Amino acid sequence: MSLVDLVMPKLGESIMEATILKWHKKPGDTIKQDETVLDIATDKVDSEVPSTAEGVIEEILFKENDVVPIGTVIAKIRVGANAAVSNSEPAPAPAQPQYEDAKVVEEIPYQPTSSVVSGQSSDSKIRFYSPLVLNIAQQEGISMAELENIPGTGQEGRVSKKDILAYVANKGTGSQPQVATQQAQPAVIAETQPQTNNNQLQTTASEQRSTNNDQPSYTPPTVYSGNVEVIEMDRMRKLIAKHMVDSKHTSAHVTSFAECDVTNLVLWREKIKKEFEKREGEKITYTPLFIEAIVKSIKKYPLLSSSVDGDKIIVKKDLNIGMATALPSGNLIVPVIKNADQLNLTGLTKQVNGLANAARTGKLRPDDTTGGTFTLTNVGTFGSIMGTPIINQPQVAIMAVGAIKKRPMVIETPQGDSIAIRHMMYISLSYDHRIIDGALGSTFLNSVSKELENFDSNRSI
Repeated sequence: MSLVDLVMPKLGESIMEATILKWHKKPGDTIKQDETVLDIATDKVDSEVPSTAEGVIEEILFKENDVVPIGTVIAKIRVGANAAVSNSEPAPAPAQPQYEDAKVVEEIPYQPTSSVVSGQSSDSKIRFYSPLVLNIAQQEGISMAELENIPGTGQEGRVSKKDILAYVANKGTGSQPQVATQQAQPAVIAETQPQTNNNQLQTTASEQRSTNNDQPSYTPPTVYSGNVEVIEMDRMRKLIAKHMVDSKHTSAHVTSFAECDVTNLVLWREKIKKEFEKREGEKITYTPLFIEAIVKSIKKYPLLSSSVDGDKIIVKKDLNIGMATALPSGNLIVPVIKNADQLNLTGLTKQVNGLANAARTGKLRPDDTTGGTFTLTNVGTFGSIMGTPIINQPQVAIMAVGAIKKRPMVIETPQGDSIAIRHMMYISLSYDHRIIDGALGSTFLNSVSKELENFDSNRSI
């Protein structure tokens, strides 16, 4: 018998962690190879993690809703003919205790060796201090040994914000509360306490206090005036928000615009869409036609399909085109059409429709959202005539197409200029100015525009 590690799988080059949504197995359960063990989620897709071996779940190392780095061992599987799980359950992670007046993001344990604070049990339990209490202690020059002797009125005798502020106020007037301690041994810093915490807190009062003994400033909870509704972001929206801000901090964004006459393309699609659906069993949208034009232009200007690694430019030879897709929740996800340059229009249509349906029904696989080298977003779907999209890292460019509108336009003919009603569309390209200059960005955008304008209206399907 032996133990096999189940690790958090790599879900894409830009994904560094995933959230555990649900465990389908518990310690002691038998598991077959490739059977689903748990569900995970990233900012791109929710996915199932299959077992890499057949045996018995020996130990589960993380709880649901834990955020786990890629490559971390999340469970252990006992394999072998007589595989059996040990009777010991995995030690649950300690529940976060509640503190007054603050939401605790991180707790720092402190273990006193022998001193006993009045109002607390005399056994050697780890005493927790909230970041707020530790911050006040640091500002007021209160050492850990001194902090240990402050009576606590919180749960299980913990020191609350009110307790430490009262201590600071009394300390300033010279009337400090008496603290009962054991006479046998003095209070000392436990060996298990990191030295950095002690050093950070043992600062001089002159460094931490102003001469007029002003109280430290704290950020109160935000109070919203008027008639408002406060909505908590869901997990995906939080991750999207972080991804967008990180992209702005990474790339020097520049956006160029072009207007193109897509009359030939619109009329051709109207002419063949019923026959195409009857023959292929798929509806043909504008998206595969846009992707086809993008692929042809990237072949002329390959730097648009690249990424930046320090001072190196990595040109991607595989043209994997991402397409932003709206989910029923209102969030966006970007499934990727792999090797789009190797597909004809029918193949692109099947890929576009298949990925879009999988995204809307929550059936995308992790591989469906990875490896993109260029992204297309259709803001015209929602009525916008143009947009300035944010680059999908680590790519260096993203193109947006607006709504197609009929407008009177001047047409040049051999007989002279004339005015005609044409189907017009704005397209925009946001690109990373670190490696793509305005000349290249605009030239590429103009190339896509010409591909769409010169679409062959007599093209067969």
